[in-house]
Amino acid sequence: MDPLKQQTQPEARLHFLDYWRIIRIRKTVIIAVFLLVVITATLVTFILPELFASTASMRVERDKSDIDELSGMSSRLISAYDPYFIQTEFETIQSESILTNVINNLDLTRVWGNKYFEGQPLKMNEALEMLRARMDVRPRRNTSIIDIKVFSDNAKDAADLANAIAEAYKRWRLSKNQEAVMGGIEELGRQLKLQDERIAEIKARLDKLRNDAQISDIDPTSLAPVMQTETEEYKRNLISRFEAENDYKEKKVQYDKLSALSPKELRDVLPRVEPDPVLTDLLQQLNMADQQATTLAVELGPEHPDMKRVQDLQLELENKINDQVRGIMKAMETKLTVAKARLDSFNDAVESARKLDQEQLTKSRPYFDLKRILMNEEDLRTLLARKINVEEIDLSLPKKFQVDIIEYATPGKKPVRPNKTLNIILGVVIGLVVGVGLAFFIEYLDTSVKTIDDVERLLQSPVLGVIPQNVGYLIEEGAESPHAEAYRVLRTNLLFARKDEKLNSIAVVSAGAGEGKSTTVLNLATVFAQSGQRVIIVDSDLRRPTLHKILRVTNNLGLTNYLLKQNSLTDVIQTTSLDKLDFLASGKLPSSSLGILSSNQMKDLINELKQRYDFVFFDSPPIMGVSDASILASEVDITIQVIQYRRYPQPMNIRAKQLIEKVGGNLVGIVLNNINMSQDESYYYYSGYYHDYYAKSEEAEPVAEAAAPGDKDSGEIKQKY
Repeated sequence: MDPLKQQTQPEARLHFLDYWRIIRIRKTVIIAVFLLVVITATLVTFILPELFASTASMRVERDKSDIDELSGMSSRLISAYDPYFIQTEFETIQSESILTNVINNLDLTRVWGNKYFEGQPLKMNEALEMLRARMDVRPRRNTSIIDIKVFSDNAKDAADLANAIAEAYKRWRLSKNQEAVMGGIEELGRQLKLQDERIAEIKARLDKLRNDAQISDIDPTSLAPVMQTETEEYKRNLISRFEAENDYKEKKVQYDKLSALSPKELRDVLPRVEPDPVLTDLLQQLNMADQQATTLAVELGPEHPDMKRVQDLQLELENKINDQVRGIMKAMETKLTVAKARLDSFNDAVESARKLDQEQLTKSRPYFDLKRILMNEEDLRTLLARKINVEEIDLSLPKKFQVDIIEYATPGKKPVRPNKTLNIILGVVIGLVVGVGLAFFIEYLDTSVKTIDDVERLLQSPVLGVIPQNVGYLIEEGAESPHAEAYRVLRTNLLFARKDEKLNSIAVVSAGAGEGKSTTVLNLATVFAQSGQRVIIVDSDLRRPTLHKILRVTNNLGLTNYLLKQNSLTDVIQTTSLDKLDFLASGKLPSSSLGILSSNQMKDLINELKQRYDFVFFDSPPIMGVSDASILASEVDITIQVIQYRRYPQPMNIRAKQLIEKVGGNLVGIVLNNINMSQDESYYYYSGYYHDYYAKSEEAEPVAEAAAPGDKDSGEIKQKY
């Protein structure tokens, strides 16, 4: 099993004499560790060989011509700052391509073999490893300068190596640039030749298609044939067809309406729809004949010659009117036929143009598609030719500042490694820090509560519950919280530990601050409330109340207001977000009422709350700090002591238990808090059923910055152990 990894815990304040006592008791450990570290550092410092260092500095930039305008905007973009360029060149300097040239130029395989390996020549990979081990290549921040530092036991060798590496890199950059440019020009020339062949082939195919399809392509830049639907004649036909269609529809509607009328109705309607002078004159004559017949019918008999003459005239006029109406309708029918024929002629003209366009598109599409390809290929050919011209001109121009060695390495006057003074000072400081730290660490481990056996052996009290690390507040996390099971176990053990069901007032105390009383009170009360019981929490830590911050309620009214008879019990009790869980804050504590918890009013309050609620929980201050916790333990039915794992010395927890018993408190058991169940094997078997579940929950849930669970000093809602 791996050794226990403790997390930082909030420590109680210790007096200077306590620190001195630990140092005095553990002085043997401190002195032994101090001497061991100092002697080791001194021996290592004097044993290590002396090394000299020399540095060569280079300014490294991208390759570019003296005349930037030839390359246009692309040249200016290339010269812009590139954060990856210097890092790339920094790695290149340490590459095999550069260093093998250095090794060959200086014959390092033979020289180092004679010097370090008794004349046995080194292999290339061995020489590479030795050279890289002696190099320290670093770019200067926010510059294009690279420093090449080389270490060696000989000052001159270090300078020669640094300068050789810089020169090798400079030559490599020049050669690579020329190779790249020449190779690029050759490849561009080959591509240009292939492009010319491709263009010639496309032109031949284009001529054949134009001749075969008899395409008239007057505009060399046109990529589509001239369409009939784009001519002025086609547009005029469209307008004329629209006018003819409207004229035909208008005549058709008018003729259909008139055809549905009777001859007599037509006689009345036609003069208004289709004015005709003959019909109008006949209708006037008929009207006059009707008036004359009416007049004669009063004076003469039906057989009178004048009467018969008028009747014959009426019959004649009627026949003429009917003939005229039929003639007008026939004329309208003729006009309708003419309009329809005109509309059909325009439709034929439009459709004929469209069919011609379709035929022309089908026949000329391959030609214009190939022509479009030819234009793209010619554009590409122009770009290739222009690129070749630019590269040839740039190649003939002198290059500037590819690699400029701005500072050559010189032999060092004194060794840089090891730094004897610094190493010995560090040994003294580290020896003191490690010695004192180890002394405090041992003291801390030797005097803290570590296991359940420690608790039950020293305090002679049962452990009611074991609470894991990183516990949140169940009132916020709900009944399905991964931490709820530990408090349900605590609730079950507490119920079985009661000797009488009437014992329902419970105080939670601890020896010192930051052991998790507030968290334990809140979560235990939450578990009781979640099980359906009426519960109230009373914050009786009058000096440093915390629960009102956790529950996000006011502390203006509370316990002190009731005990001083300023408000009624109903006024000071507050509800919480959890049903059946109420809260009584501490209230403001006047300086003249520090002993208010020992009053009769407090006893009456406890009795009143016991009758109203199934369980009453009291959060108390540290029992070793003030007398309030002892008083509270003597007044309630049950007392639970919270002990934080690996925090306070065992005698402190023993003393806290003795104080509870001295005032007559009913201590039913201990809650061991802040246990790292995933790392301490002492608790894995105790809670093995849900150990893995807690471990996964702790990894998955973020832990907020705070002190131990329920730490009065923190004022935070979450804890961090």
